[in-house]
Amino acid sequence: MKINAIVTGATGMVGEGVLHECLLSNHVAEVLVVGRKSCGIVHPKLKEIILKDFFDLTSIQDQLHGYNACFFCLGVSSVGFKEAAYYKFTYTLTMNFARIAAANNTDMDFCYVSGTGTDSTEKGRSMWARVKGKTENDLIKLPFKKVYNFRPGFMLPTAGLKRTLKYYKYFNWSYPFFRKVLPKYFSTLKELGLAMIQAVISGHEKNAVEVKDIVKLAGEIEK
Repeated sequence: MKINAIVTGATGMVGEGVLHECLLSNHVAEVLVVGRKSCGIVHPKLKEIILKDFFDLTSIQDQLHGYNACFFCLGVSSVGFKEAAYYKFTYTLTMNFARIAAANNTDMDFCYVSGTGTDSTEKGRSMWARVKGKTENDLIKLPFKKVYNFRPGFMLPTAGLKRTLKYYKYFNWSYPFFRKVLPKYFSTLKELGLAMIQAVISGHEKNAVEVKDIVKLAGEIEK
């Protein structure tokens, strides 16, 4: 199976890492990057659309046909956001894009980057976890072939990439220790990208893909 994928968030750390694995993978034939600004990468597999407003896709929806995967890595941190604003830039933005993607592609797997601790009940105390939980739940209701809600924790950045958040350098040295003692929360960014590709290729039994599942899926594709 060859994957024709849409990738969002490629100018952020997670999206750049996922895009990197897509461009390296023999399983991925074509990548369409949709972003607010250029990802700055030139590659034979890659096409790019610059979209200033993710809440209005009317100008590009005709260009979203013919894809069987979407790796949705676009998102914001909840730090500094009140719930209404975080809801808009997490739930509303994601669902707006997902509805258009589903309408234009009848055989698409949608891979959404959520997070460890997401609240599927939508009733917990944590604001970000409730919003992420609602986003996950409503994505599953859309007419995709399958929805995979990836829930990474701390991810070791991929060496050599440009979008790594600066504060990660203060924690990277401790990664081997925490990966060993807290494997439920620690993976690599490379493993996330590989796991997304593997989920599309071979499927996965669960909608919620926790860290242990990410590591397992990544290991399967590398065999």
